Amino acid sequence: MTEIWPGDPYPLGATYDGAGTNFALYSEAAEKVELCLFDEDGKESRVEFTECEGFVWHAYLPGIGPGQRYGYRVHGPYDPARGRRCNPAKLLLDPYAKAIEGEVTWNQAVYGYNFGQPDSRNDEDSAPYVPRSIVINPFFGWGHDRPPATPYHDTVIYEAHVRGLTIKHPKIPERIRGTYAALGHPEIIDHLTGLGVTAIELMPVHQFVTDQVLVERGLTNYWGYNTIGFFAPHNAYSSTGQRGGQVLEFKAMVKALHEAGIEVILDVVYNHTAEGSHLGPTLSFRGIDNADYYRLVEDDPRYYMDTTGTGNSLLMRSPHVLQMIMDSLRYWVTEMHVDGFRFDLAATLARELHEVDRLSAFFDLVQQDPVLSQVKLIAEPWDVGPGGYQVGNFPARWTEWNGRYRDTIRDLWRGQPAALPEFASRLTGSSDLYQDDSRRPAASINFVTCHDGFTLRDLVSYNEKHNAANGEGGRDGTDDNRSWNCGVEGPASLAIESLREQQKRNFLTTLFLSQGVPMLSHGDELGRTQRGNNNAYCQDNEISWVDWSDVKENWLLLEFTKSLARLRREHPVFRRRRFFYGRPVRGSEDGLSDIAWLTPAGEKMTDADWKVGYAKSLAVFLNGDAITEPDRRGRRISDNSFLLLFNAHHEVIRFTIPEGYGDMWLTEIDTAMPITLDTRACRAGEGVAVAGRSVRVLRRV
Repeated sequence: MTEIWPGDPYPLGATYDGAGTNFALYSEAAEKVELCLFDEDGKESRVEFTECEGFVWHAYLPGIGPGQRYGYRVHGPYDPARGRRCNPAKLLLDPYAKAIEGEVTWNQAVYGYNFGQPDSRNDEDSAPYVPRSIVINPFFGWGHDRPPATPYHDTVIYEAHVRGLTIKHPKIPERIRGTYAALGHPEIIDHLTGLGVTAIELMPVHQFVTDQVLVERGLTNYWGYNTIGFFAPHNAYSSTGQRGGQVLEFKAMVKALHEAGIEVILDVVYNHTAEGSHLGPTLSFRGIDNADYYRLVEDDPRYYMDTTGTGNSLLMRSPHVLQMIMDSLRYWVTEMHVDGFRFDLAATLARELHEVDRLSAFFDLVQQDPVLSQVKLIAEPWDVGPGGYQVGNFPARWTEWNGRYRDTIRDLWRGQPAALPEFASRLTGSSDLYQDDSRRPAASINFVTCHDGFTLRDLVSYNEKHNAANGEGGRDGTDDNRSWNCGVEGPASLAIESLREQQKRNFLTTLFLSQGVPMLSHGDELGRTQRGNNNAYCQDNEISWVDWSDVKENWLLLEFTKSLARLRREHPVFRRRRFFYGRPVRGSEDGLSDIAWLTPAGEKMTDADWKVGYAKSLAVFLNGDAITEPDRRGRRISDNSFLLLFNAHHEVIRFTIPEGYGDMWLTEIDTAMPITLDTRACRAGEGVAVAGRSVRVLRRV
């Protein structure tokens, strides 16, 4: 017989102290709560909680330790029409579980109703078909681990998928490929440091579920935007066979990355859960306290408000939901040592009623939190609800995925007219979006590609999406790709492939030399292709995985990307902390403006020049002597000056080196060539040929 002590209502979840485990579960709806313990044979024994304070049910069990499987059964009202869905026949995951074992086996028993009868009640026991929560050992030898704390303006982000990045790497031991251990392997770390990466942004690693509809199609939820455990590292990414081993393995990965100076940022999905709509399964929150966890339709609470397109939205007005999210975020920072978060569909987190409110409770909580206010906070500033596109509207200290940057850079290099004024703003940090909020260029996370949409190779190889493998008849994925296939859809002749390589170099050069924080999508530096699939969320196979055998074929692109990262790292003029003034800066030696916009003829751009709709070419002077900000020790920053010659026109344009900006110039980058070989100095007043659809970067001697 298990000995039971009263225990404590806080902390929530299962907390092992070396002698036993305290269990605590919040549920205002519950009339009775049973803790279900499972032995090695899967046999279930139940412990009824007799203590309840502030709607937190709790008990302490001496002798219960790490590796113990458990779940909950919650007794209470079942009245879907009133938003109440308690059913003790359903074994429920602990919302605060630090580790989860197993996955959902799709059976009618995991649903609260009988198939084909959504208004019926199903009382089959779901325990044989659902995962178990696991008690973990919280102790870990972090040693001298410290957060790298890289300043935003020095940050280079690499968006990656734990499995997709490592599963095909030939130099990583086969038994750990596709896991946290593989991400912490020296081969991956050397690759990242060679690229100048300072932060790896991991696609979802919170425990997630593959939807039944995907399983029936023989597919999987590869991306992972379907969370069921906000405290648990996804168990399928663990190479260890030990229960709870994913926690130790994740911590070891973070420690290894930190030793290399690489921060770990998590892509987190706090806007919805894997339980879906009213027709979804009962796995955790729905059976614990449905009306307190989810936004329900006010005049018909059997249904869920959905601003995410996934079936449900968490109720951000509930103090207990906000507490859970804040507890989760703090846990990942304090216990797992991660360095920041990218919030999926972040506008949903701000929805208090029907509009996006930048001063919502969630942002207020983060702003005042002594832990979370110090880490990197990145918003995906849109969702599918009304007013959901909120680029530029997030609070100070937040940065944002800049979707307008992506669209503008794509438009320029595919030859869209009238792109120059917008391009100029995006290149210089998008001051039109961020300056009024007292934010700086680093508020803009610049990207051309990400997990969602075409890879860089596919962006220059396909005009249309090719998503047949997803089994949705081509209905999924965006049709607004803003891509250009260079004349032929898919694989093409050598001449077209050569142009595509040049276009890739154009995109990468623009990305690394723009003010703001560059984000590279994993494998783009290796020519990764998804064969035209722009929505590979369900493709856990060669369509999505990084093919490391491509290194031999794409070594020139890899070396080019490294050279861009090195150029950015060595020259602070490309990573300013403040926006350009656009006028001469007091104390600068040459009396020139900190930035100048010039026509190909070497003349200053006029209003008329900006309004020429067909213009696709311009030069940009960046003055290294007019960087007004000090370094971290208060010393004046000085750098080389650069001329960036952009020619998005399809023919060669001869740019005139402007008079008065410097006498001698050397070519640092020429995207018309995979390796820049032109070492000849150019003089002021001289003409320089810039190939069609290319960038030339000149450094003042």
